[in-house]
Amino acid sequence: MSGETQGAAAVDPSALRRTVVVDRARLVDYAAASGDQNPIHQDVAAARAVGLPDVIAHGMWTMGAALDVVTSYVDGDPARILSCGTKFTGMVVVPEGRTVEVLVEGAVRMTDEAAGTQTLELTVTCGGEKVLGRCQAVVRA
Repeated sequence: MSGETQGAAAVDPSALRRTVVVDRARLVDYAAASGDQNPIHQDVAAARAVGLPDVIAHGMWTMGAALDVVTSYVDGDPARILSCGTKFTGMVVVPEGRTVEVLVEGAVRMTDEAAGTQTLELTVTCGGEKVLGRCQAVVRA
């Protein structure tokens, strides 16, 4: 298609890179805000009872952390995010008393000049392990 280009556009790579921190207090706050009170996100005994190594972050919190980077990239205007999608491929384990880092790194994979959009590809990892797969967002450029 004319107007479409593959590969990275002229974008400062740091604009799509951030380390997001999470701890148990943040999980409790997210549970209250989202209404998701599943105990695997707050209670180590409940998490271990279902075979998890410890409390885990909500998948939607993890996706939201990635999309917060995208929102910053589009000058703080979430209305410029036209679509997003991901697969939950790993867990963000949050042990008691620890702060865990989630690394979000993105790149512009396609620019459609005719439509005025960019397709962003995000890599989201925790402890070197991918926690979101096929994470993409389409934004109004």
